[in-house]
Amino acid sequence: MYHLTDKFVKTYALSRWSRIESLRSNSIEIQNKVLDRILYESSSCSYLKDLGINKKTNKSAFLKQVPLATYEDLEPYIQRMILGERGVLSSGQVKWFSKSSGTEGSKSKYIPVTRRFMRNCYTRTNWDVVSILYNHDPEIGIFKGKSLLMGGSLSAFENNPKSRNGDVSALIIENMPSFAKAFYTPSREIALMSDWDEKLELMNTICSEEKVVCFAGVPTWLLVLFRRMLKYKGATHMHEIWPFARIFIHGGVGFDPYRDEFKKMFPKENFIFLEAYTASEGYFGIQDRIHEEGMLLLTDNGIFYEFLPLSEVNSSQPITLGLDEIEVETDYAIVISTACGLWRYKIGDIVRFQELNPFRFKVVGRTKQFINAFGEELMVHNTDRAVAETCDLLSCRVLNYTVAPIYFNNENKQPGHQWLVEFDKRPDNLVVFAQVLDARLKELNSDYEAKRMGDIALKIPEVIALEKGSFDRWLRANSRWGAQVKIPRLRNDRLIIEDILTYSNG
Repeated sequence: MYHLTDKFVKTYALSRWSRIESLRSNSIEIQNKVLDRILYESSSCSYLKDLGINKKTNKSAFLKQVPLATYEDLEPYIQRMILGERGVLSSGQVKWFSKSSGTEGSKSKYIPVTRRFMRNCYTRTNWDVVSILYNHDPEIGIFKGKSLLMGGSLSAFENNPKSRNGDVSALIIENMPSFAKAFYTPSREIALMSDWDEKLELMNTICSEEKVVCFAGVPTWLLVLFRRMLKYKGATHMHEIWPFARIFIHGGVGFDPYRDEFKKMFPKENFIFLEAYTASEGYFGIQDRIHEEGMLLLTDNGIFYEFLPLSEVNSSQPITLGLDEIEVETDYAIVISTACGLWRYKIGDIVRFQELNPFRFKVVGRTKQFINAFGEELMVHNTDRAVAETCDLLSCRVLNYTVAPIYFNNENKQPGHQWLVEFDKRPDNLVVFAQVLDARLKELNSDYEAKRMGDIALKIPEVIALEKGSFDRWLRANSRWGAQVKIPRLRNDRLIIEDILTYSNG
């Protein structure tokens, strides 16, 4: 069955390569059609009607009449949808809500997801990924074995059990066609279990016996599972357990700090690391060139994009740019509109375009995950790369980290940055680690370098090594234990870091 299916999939995947070429060459035209389509589908909803939007509203009127929105702006409408009200932010009734804890607070966000959007966005883009992989290597054989999915769990809302919520991976698994389930591991029942300790143990014993070719998920969680498997099987690397594994589709956090560890676990030269930009709100980008960085913007999957220059983020009347107005090597906050009801919604991510023909970009941070307490403008992509390069130089490994500013006070006469780091393999000398990390940050960020000059404005980073498992224990204690929940890398305040320090010292 597997070989026949793979032969059919290969033929289909290669035949739809023209779609990838179209995304590369016709993005601006495609985007205009996407906006027309989603407005046509949703113009009857009360939110748009109240703003004077109808089926014939053009792009300029849409941008003028619909305000930019945060989750807090849309939350009252989403709560009405959760209770079963029809036609609020989208046409008809929405049953599914993608749950995101966010990385800025403990409050959960519930993103409406329609079946049509799931099909047009997530399913369609998964086929785009298959097309890219088979075009790279027609004998890659994804369907000659199974793919591993590290999914979350589903639950019903207490105030309306007919509405269901879970992280986006759980929604995808729940709505997966029956025939596709034979090509994934673990089973749906295990994949959607809410008890993560039991789920990980079952995946350890069951999935380690499967013929896995491809896997996807957040690197931090997969490392937890793979280390269990290696210990369980007495193996030195994962190719001893999964000899046919070829592809890791990663996303969710910066991959640089984890790249070397995954290369050791999957040492074969033909192994592929493919970056994807998927979130609770949609599937936004995919690495379309296997051995070159940068993700292709996905412009034909039910999402209309705008880009907000960082200088406009806190403006009372912000001005967004379209694809025909953006520039390379400039940072923008993403704004999206979808027929699910996210109208001109600021998702909180910051991207930087490397090319405009086609539109290729990288994620460089979040609008609330940065440190600019002293004008240093430190971004996540700076710290991820600095950590990776420091570990390479000092032969150590970092599992996770979080950083916050140290503000001036009576006890501390010099400001700086405090790092909480959980090591898998500790450096020989933590002071040297801080020195090398500081040097790498200076090379990567000129603003940081300027503030560190002469140790006058900022002192050298203060690095505190946490006991292994500290972050996981903090997540459990704060009811954040799950597949899509991540420790915030950077914060411009000390709320998270103080809580973690208090918990670790308690």
